Amino acid sequence: MVLSPRGQANADQLSIPWRFAKSHTYDSVTNPTGLISFATAENCLFQEELHDFISKIQIPSAALRYAFSTAGGPRLPSAFATHVNEYFAPYWEVGGTDVRVTAAATSLHDVLAYSLCKEGEGILTSRPYYGRFELDFGNKAGVKLVSVDTDHEECFGEGVVQAFEEAFKENETRGVKIRAVLIVNPHNPLGKCYPQATLVALMRFCHLHALHFIADEVYALSVFPNPSYPSATPFTSALSIDPTGIIDPNLIHATYGLSKDFGLAGLKVGCLITRNEELKRAVTAVQRFSGVSGLSVAVATSMLEEREWVREIVGLSRSRLAQAYTLITGRLKQIGIAFLEGGNAGFFVWVDLSPWLPPRDDEGSEDERMVLARKFVKNGVFLQPGEEHGRVGWFRVVFSLKRGVVEEGLRRIEETLKEVSW
Repeated sequence: MVLSPRGQANADQLSIPWRFAKSHTYDSVTNPTGLISFATAENCLFQEELHDFISKIQIPSAALRYAFSTAGGPRLPSAFATHVNEYFAPYWEVGGTDVRVTAAATSLHDVLAYSLCKEGEGILTSRPYYGRFELDFGNKAGVKLVSVDTDHEECFGEGVVQAFEEAFKENETRGVKIRAVLIVNPHNPLGKCYPQATLVALMRFCHLHALHFIADEVYALSVFPNPSYPSATPFTSALSIDPTGIIDPNLIHATYGLSKDFGLAGLKVGCLITRNEELKRAVTAVQRFSGVSGLSVAVATSMLEEREWVREIVGLSRSRLAQAYTLITGRLKQIGIAFLEGGNAGFFVWVDLSPWLPPRDDEGSEDERMVLARKFVKNGVFLQPGEEHGRVGWFRVVFSLKRGVVEEGLRRIEETLKEVSW
């Protein structure tokens, strides 16, 4: 065997059909027959404005040296702290010493798994969930993402704690030690925010069992008005909840990054916000393995320190996300595709394509979601089947693409559904 067992296990994942999203190749001018992917959550709605700002940043020569970027350098953690204090309403004033910078939020999940859990231990999260968390927490640290038996209709109510309790007891009985709870707020793939009461209930659950509470808040500022649901739940950061009488503050950790709210998936900058001094030390000890380049540190610092520009770009993003959401949900209704209504956050709509699934004759046949997904690909559009582990037939559709791309992609989806006859 050339590889180690874990190396081979990771390599084998490349053989799983569509475990990794197919690339978007469509261009209305240069490649009009290319594939339109609705699977990658990127905000493409203000790329011109981003490029214009970044092109004017003066990169200092010091950015080419170790000292400028190590652990985010001397300024970036404080710049993140200022940003968090303005938008997340933390119950304490976050300082640069409460922030640890790494190469994107994804690497933080790996660092947290390694720092908080032993190999084989588990982290609870409710279904549906972003399927790549299994890779983030499992590929290197060997930590299991343990799904709570829930559906999209029950994720946000306080009663979800009972499902977490049942999953906790069941896994402890099976010998899987649970070490943490993971929530994504705003939710991926459901595009909604957790009510404060539910966050508090989950924190109480964590305190009762001495579990870490990890809040992935990477979509925190990608919240927009939904005229059809003016009472949609606003974003409440886990950092804003005073833990007194609820949970040990050392158990609360939030992850954030620039990939979503700032449309900077390629910059690879993320951060952990925590008051837990031992966790800070543990993360600091391994930051070298997920460091951020000096050039990225320079860009990120310049952006976050330009507070007026940040306010402008956040406002612009929210406005365009609202328009894009209205566009896609209106077209879905015209086509006759049901979806989870009331969304007000993120880049995606949770849609129900179960009426178009083929019948499954026997246990040995191909997954019906995969059969439908292949039909979509044949017609030039990609929806990733089963990635979010939700109810069979439901798919995540990303809408934060340019209007023409969304319209053409939906045309191809409608065309495919009209062709379906099983």
